[in-house]
Amino acid sequence: MSEDITTEESGTTASRQDTVSQPAARRSTDLLRSGAGRNLGLVVALVLLCIVGVVTAGDTFATGANVLTILRLAAVIGVVSVGMTFVITGGGIDLSVGAMVALASVWATTLATQQLAADYHWILMVTTALAVGAACGLVNGLLVAYGKIVPFIATLAMLAAARGLAEIISDRKTQIITVDSFVDFFGGSLIGVPVLVWIFLLVAAAGWVVLNRTTFGRRTFAVGGNAEAARLAGIKVQRHTVALYVLAGLCCGIAAVMLMARTTTGSSTHGQLYELDAIAAVVIGGTLLSGGRGTIVGTVFGVLIFTTLNNVFTLNNLSISAQSVAKGAIIVIAVLLQQRLARRSTGS
Repeated sequence: MSEDITTEESGTTASRQDTVSQPAARRSTDLLRSGAGRNLGLVVALVLLCIVGVVTAGDTFATGANVLTILRLAAVIGVVSVGMTFVITGGGIDLSVGAMVALASVWATTLATQQLAADYHWILMVTTALAVGAACGLVNGLLVAYGKIVPFIATLAMLAAARGLAEIISDRKTQIITVDSFVDFFGGSLIGVPVLVWIFLLVAAAGWVVLNRTTFGRRTFAVGGNAEAARLAGIKVQRHTVALYVLAGLCCGIAAVMLMARTTTGSSTHGQLYELDAIAAVVIGGTLLSGGRGTIVGTVFGVLIFTTLNNVFTLNNLSISAQSVAKGAIIVIAVLLQQRLARRSTGS
């Protein structure tokens, strides 16, 4: 009799332990799925990458000058990646961002534009770059939303057209910026931090507010999650899609201005492979390629991770080919993790 009671008590204790352990396991899984959990993982990855840099490159990596170099390099592609985050969250993709950067930089540094900027103000060069980027984004948006062309094809066509137009305008020559006031402003620093980094921070902050605290952001999530349901809910899906691509083009215009200031040139070769770097940063940051979920904070960490990785490889005299292999592996791992978490969330 006593043995039966003992057995029942032990079984009850085990069941209680299982009951307690199941919510704990569920909480840990929920943490991994949450934005905070994903961002924590990105922070850990960035810290580990910095440790590798210190161990392999020593004092060369762990210097203030090198940190500023990383941030300066991350700024341009970071701005492009913010625009890409909106497009992918809305269920699209843009392969033409690099070509748009090149076209905007070339158009803003033509002899006529620079002469007007010298006579009046360098803001004309900035306005030209922003207008060109937004116009290219508008064409992309119209082709996708109203032309019913698959985003991959529409933006691939813009990639070829924008790069070709940039080559025609520049005659495949590098255009030197002669407006000193433009270079002095964007090439300067504020409290020891380059102006380019401040621009990146402002664009990222504005992007976070728009995506997470405005009606536009909520509509972006809705369109990316289920476009038909968003249409039935009263959202003008086509108009919103156009706005997303215009926003991405505007970010490319800003990035073109930053690249012009950093290199003091406009060139049809600017922005090479920016589309791949931006997509990689967005995916690593936790934005779903299928749309419906996006994070600006994750994108910023994704940009920093890839830029730091490039810096570590460069300091250790490793080839660009090795960097590309590492990037490819990271992208595949990130997508596999996304799919695994998605299956878990569906199963629960």
